Amino acid sequence: MSTSNKQTNWAQFIPLVSVFFFWGFVAASNDILIPVFKKAFDLTNGQSQLVSFAFYIAYTVGALLYMLISRLIKVDIVQKLGYKNSLSLGLLISALGTLLFYPAANTGSFALMLSGLFTVGLGFSLQQTVANPLAIVLGPIATGSQRLTLAGGINNFGTTIGPLIVTYAIFGAKPAVNHVIDIATVKVPYLILGLAFALVAILLKFSSLPNKIKEQGEEEVATVKDVRSSALKYPQLLMGMLAIFVYVGVEVSTASNMPAYLEAGLGMSISEVAPYVSLYWASLMIGRWTGAVEALGLSEGAQKIMKFIMPYIAFGVFLLASYLAGKDLQPFYVYAAVILVLIVADFASKGNPATMLLIFSGLGITALAIGMATSGMVSVYAFTSVGLFCSTLWPCIFTLAISGLGKHTTQGSNFLIMMIMGGGIVSWIQGFVADLTSPHFSYIVGVVCFAYLAFYAYTVKDILTKQGINFDKKVSGGH
Repeated sequence: MSTSNKQTNWAQFIPLVSVFFFWGFVAASNDILIPVFKKAFDLTNGQSQLVSFAFYIAYTVGALLYMLISRLIKVDIVQKLGYKNSLSLGLLISALGTLLFYPAANTGSFALMLSGLFTVGLGFSLQQTVANPLAIVLGPIATGSQRLTLAGGINNFGTTIGPLIVTYAIFGAKPAVNHVIDIATVKVPYLILGLAFALVAILLKFSSLPNKIKEQGEEEVATVKDVRSSALKYPQLLMGMLAIFVYVGVEVSTASNMPAYLEAGLGMSISEVAPYVSLYWASLMIGRWTGAVEALGLSEGAQKIMKFIMPYIAFGVFLLASYLAGKDLQPFYVYAAVILVLIVADFASKGNPATMLLIFSGLGITALAIGMATSGMVSVYAFTSVGLFCSTLWPCIFTLAISGLGKHTTQGSNFLIMMIMGGGIVSWIQGFVADLTSPHFSYIVGVVCFAYLAFYAYTVKDILTKQGINFDKKVSGGH
């Protein structure tokens, strides 16, 4: 089926972005499960981070598994099943994963809980493989990245409300400070989520989403004559794979280790940390909604104005969600000033992905350094602001890493998706460092991650220039 539309097919795009919401909801909810499981199962910080490890390593295992199946049947599995059918299958696999929460909660099995999260991640891996290219082709290729940005905004809406809803399901509206955790309460929100997975799988199966899409030729930034035998022969991709690994790593580990810091450093109870975890993920939403301004079709002057307005609309969504969840909004108003840093940095980058990556990585290092050097709410705002500076890094790295790959672009994209496992591994490393030192000092791991991203931003510009690739255009999107 050809999908070369002159306008975005909203009737198909809107149902599609529901899966982006699920990815965000589950990923951020894991940050609440980590302290809950830590207390319920008497785990160390490192052991509790196995929650992130099991979930994110499933992306890589899933990608390898689907590649192996494709090799065995001698045809790409997505091409064999079709895009719409593969998306529905991925949702059903994730639904099966949520069912494991029932026996896991009843028997108090941490291993079975991890198995459930791993299975959910396996389904998400297939969904990621299918949904991203679908979002691009459901309209003009020229605005494909803007559609990914809009989808990323829906993803971050899920990350914003996920921690609040799961906390409410486990602790209730007004939990006691020394609330006794009943692990059986965990199964309810995940069984409901599994039902939602199954219902959306059925709806998508009978939707107008295409099962086949037309291969689109790559639009290179410049005419490139440097053709190599494999995607792995290009240094921008090899270095970019590590960049995706550490980027997803620092994005996830900053949030997943935050409950341990809030408990140890500020004396908060598990039920009190949810709004701050939600604020972190809302920070990514704030940054990505800012990047979605280009999709509105406004004049250049209007776009500049909206660059100031859109981040505060996103911030308002967070405040509204927190208010509806019964949280005190007073501690969050000062964060409006921190958002100004994001806006200034966005204008300073001028849309160049290498420049943006360098500036935002530097700001990430600065935020973590301030957080580690201070205490109290100043450190909390510093750590949560890392979400602002992570918000644009996925499309920057992805653009830089696959530029110039030509016919190897798809292969290179697959390698980059596999590196999402960094979210689990880096989180575990930071948890291990927290056990050896303290949750406060453990954020040194994030500083190392951002340092490599800054190095990549500085180095890759020269690598691409030598290959005849020069560009200075706005990019958008988000993991």
